[in-house]
Amino acid sequence: MEERMMHQVDETVARYGSTDEALVEILRDLSQQAGYLDRPTLAAVAKKLAVPESRVFSVASFYSMISVEPLGKHVIRMCQDAPCHVAGGRKIWETLEQALGIQFGQTTSDGQWTLMPTSCIGLCAVGPVMMIDDEVFGNLTPEKVNEILARYREQDGGAA
Repeated sequence: MEERMMHQVDETVARYGSTDEALVEILRDLSQQAGYLDRPTLAAVAKKLAVPESRVFSVASFYSMISVEPLGKHVIRMCQDAPCHVAGGRKIWETLEQALGIQFGQTTSDGQWTLMPTSCIGLCAVGPVMMIDDEVFGNLTPEKVNEILARYREQDGGAA
């Protein structure tokens, strides 16, 4: 394991405590720092907390805000729950897949975008809702989605 990552694991466990109850926060924090959690990192966390590696992987792979695979520069999380679906979420889902040329669960070949389905974001009143990185967008329409993507592309210097 890379020495830098081992240091991050040590610091993160020290911050949250080496209890099983801190596991989700530890994994979330490490995933945000590194972009995703690889097997050696998960093994290091398991060892530090004295829990089975399978439990750590199970928790890491369960939560949508923790990734066990490399993600794109921008991660789009689209709510797939009923209120967003009823408010037009299926059309937004299709618009995102078409605009980015990938399906949900995939990353663009240039590494710029990842589409991830997620459960409720907690903003049902303004559905359909999506998050790009840490920014939330509600009351989405296909036109609004295309404008938002164009703004991100412009900020990135025209990247796909």
